[in-house]
Amino acid sequence: MKRHELDLFSLVTGAAFVTVAVLYLLDSAGVLSVQARLVIPLLLIGLGVGGLAGALYRMAREGRAEQEREPEPEDF
Repeated sequence: MKRHELDLFSLVTGAAFVTVAVLYLLDSAGVLSVQARLVIPLLLIGLGVGGLAGALYRMAREGRAEQEREPEPEDF
């Protein structure tokens, strides 16, 4: 099986939505109280952090790949 690159944004997005779902599940079970006015801003902050982390990860990975492709200058 071919290995694929890590998509950090998708990972953070999935984790954020699972967290929100678990929080609302616990709220409906009466285990804890979720304040809905805080969920959307925290979710957007999490998505923003995930987007920035994904962009920085991709830039670093492309920079390393570019350095590996450049041939070393030879002394004549």
